[in-house]
Amino acid sequence: MPEAPKKTSVVVPMEDYDVVEDQCLVDKNKKILQFIEDVTSNTDEVQKNVLAEIITRNAHVEYLARYGLNGRTDRETFKKIMPVITYEDLLPDITRISNGDMSPIICAHPISEFLTSSGTSGGERKLMPTIEEELERRSLLYSLLMPVMNQYVADLEKGKGMYFLFIKSEAKTPGGLVARPVLTSYYKSSHFKNRPYDPYTNYTSPNETILCPDSYQSMYSQMLCGLFQNKEVLRVGAVFASGFIRAIRFLENHWLQLCNDIRNGTIDPQITDPSVREAVLKIIKPNPKLADFIEVECKRNSWQGIITRLWPNTKYIDVIVTGTMSQYIPTLDYYSNGLPLVCTMYASSECYFGINLKPLCKPSEVSYTLIPTMAYFEFLPIHKTNASTNSISVPKSLNEKEQQELVDLVDVKLGQEYELIVTTYAGLYRYRVGDVLRVSGFKNKAPQFHFVCRKNVVLSIDSDKTDEVELQNAVKNAVNHLVPFDATLVEYTSYADLSINPGHYVLFWELRLDATTPIPPSVFEDCCLTIEESLNSVYRQGRVSDKSIGPLEIKIVKSGTFDKLMDYAISRGASINQYKTPRCVTFEPIIELLNSRTVENYFSSKCPKWVPGHKQWHN
Repeated sequence: MPEAPKKTSVVVPMEDYDVVEDQCLVDKNKKILQFIEDVTSNTDEVQKNVLAEIITRNAHVEYLARYGLNGRTDRETFKKIMPVITYEDLLPDITRISNGDMSPIICAHPISEFLTSSGTSGGERKLMPTIEEELERRSLLYSLLMPVMNQYVADLEKGKGMYFLFIKSEAKTPGGLVARPVLTSYYKSSHFKNRPYDPYTNYTSPNETILCPDSYQSMYSQMLCGLFQNKEVLRVGAVFASGFIRAIRFLENHWLQLCNDIRNGTIDPQITDPSVREAVLKIIKPNPKLADFIEVECKRNSWQGIITRLWPNTKYIDVIVTGTMSQYIPTLDYYSNGLPLVCTMYASSECYFGINLKPLCKPSEVSYTLIPTMAYFEFLPIHKTNASTNSISVPKSLNEKEQQELVDLVDVKLGQEYELIVTTYAGLYRYRVGDVLRVSGFKNKAPQFHFVCRKNVVLSIDSDKTDEVELQNAVKNAVNHLVPFDATLVEYTSYADLSINPGHYVLFWELRLDATTPIPPSVFEDCCLTIEESLNSVYRQGRVSDKSIGPLEIKIVKSGTFDKLMDYAISRGASINQYKTPRCVTFEPIIELLNSRTVENYFSSKCPKWVPGHKQWHN
């Protein structure tokens, strides 16, 4: 199996340091790029070895013995004997481990902690087992990102990255294991805190500001440091696009205090964490000229291009804008004057998967190459339930025939959609991650995947099923009606209102209005109708023929509503790093919060078009 590039250190005279450092960086990048070439050229061999290694080291764990694997390590036997599972199947074992059972139930290595899911994927927080060595694999994947990026954007080592990174306070299971989000685990690890100097991980935010558990103090201090070092910043970002936009909105609300601190070389008294204050005051010095510059920019009527105005050397924004995050692209373009939006990696609490080898591609063209050393990957083909609805059918449990349909990493077909299945070093065996991917190309023998959606995230009133991709496309079509009024959709979510008969879809919209011209009610009614026209034929049949679905409703909410929603989710244990606005809500307190902040509501004024049969039959 190709070896991961080793970390090296070189002792050189100080006067030659810059030259040697540059050469070391060049050599390191070459090794990493060669590693990518090796593992993508020998993908099936690597995958076969990964599975054999996982099974060999865990040969005697209870879970594998339960199904009679009996130490066999060949791929054929593993796929014949071991079932494809969901979290619910594994939950009894997870519960035993979380309650303190330290026997080798699923993994020969001790479970070091649990990684919690984001809380907004399918509505459940899940506990994912992990082991200490997984930090090495995550660190490896991170180490691949910048050498790839360096092929497209030069001289990134000559400046800093302004990244808004946060931790979540952790909990303990009854058995004493820590349970926390994967990014909190990584940021609190020695791999991050004690990382050797690397120009690619040279951030404007000191570790102390990232590791501050108070989200306000963390955000304020990170923004303050980022502003003070504005000329050094070459790239900006956060984990998700929504998180970066939240940082910009924080700046909109607090630039006066921030300018005051920069002018005087101080830090606001509300920042009380001693370690944060000490770390920030090592950076901040009185700079009235910079404070005046920031104040002038923030006072302007428009915040269009604020990123490139305040951080003029920024070359790109590093955030996830795939999947439902794509709806933030117009807002990011507005704030940045169209800087490249870069999606670098694909990861989850279960496993880190792969990287984007063409990081400057359009967001709609982002594809991830799975790194075959990370885990053993299998793929369940996705079947469309109906060509006219384009909806995805993902069975909750698989029969024997469906399990036999699973294919290996090298056997996927271009253009086909699959559900991702993983077997990890930490004790997940043939586990359904819940992501739907489409094969978009190949890097050598390794396939590249476009993220389609999370499976089974839908709105439904009757027999209709609307997944998040279809909803996103419908909303995208509808917001075109707002363009003439300089209005932008900031955020949205939805729910199926069954309180009246027939039930109907409700969308909550938060808008940003950049003009004073009021938007006529008829425009919002057109938005409602456009959404309905964009939905599948089953939905439209329910509206027109069956009368089983009522007119779609849009509710306009007050500015800041979705920040309140995020704050509520964080107060209930969600991670600020991993938080994603849910595209469909069912939890009654959330619906009550949204309804309490509704200022206007509109309905479709007429039914959408619908005729029996397939659309193509009537062309």
